[in-house]
Amino acid sequence: MSDPTGSAAPVTVLVVDDHWIVRQGMRLFLKDEPGVTVVGEASDGDEAVRLAAELHPQVILMDLLMPNLDGIEATARIKASVPEAEVIALTSVLRDNSVSEAIRAGAIGYLLKDTNGEELVHAIRSAAEGKVQLSPEAATRLAREVRSPGQVERLTERETEVLRLVARGLANKEIARKLSISEKTVKVHLNNVFGKLGVQSRTQATLYAVRAGLVDLGSR
Repeated sequence: MSDPTGSAAPVTVLVVDDHWIVRQGMRLFLKDEPGVTVVGEASDGDEAVRLAAELHPQVILMDLLMPNLDGIEATARIKASVPEAEVIALTSVLRDNSVSEAIRAGAIGYLLKDTNGEELVHAIRSAAEGKVQLSPEAATRLAREVRSPGQVERLTERETEVLRLVARGLANKEIARKLSISEKTVKVHLNNVFGKLGVQSRTQATLYAVRAGLVDLGSR
């Protein structure tokens, strides 16, 4: 696969999983992938929190089911201490509430562990750009679990437009270019959207947009 980032610095990744063979498999696969560098591995949530603070990876591939400290709590702690790190939750099954809890903890998206290599690399690069990554099956399930906040203030036309573009997977830079506004203005609109909808992340906002009918899963 060609490197779409050209000569840009590689995306740094921390792999978190309690199974050695899974960590090694990801490291070996990503080793030869242009533009992606694995900077560390963690075998549980506690180690993940520590390494995230030390290494400041751009993307963290986070297993959800681990001993000592699970991936959901680890995600929450990492987002509190290293907010610039984007977490992609990993799970082997669609367990009740586990993925939605990871999203609430601050994960930008998630992958099922049977995802193929191309999808994995795409998710990593997209997360590094601040793009939400949801598989169709998981997005459908999550959308059913998300409750629309009560007494929601009506979004302005521009805020709705920004929300729709976020839900379609565009990063702030792409939204700014498409709407002919600055990235700073995009961030202001997003903060307004988050406040009015009662959500804390792009992923939560995306799920709200899906549930509200602002975007079709098939258009993402």
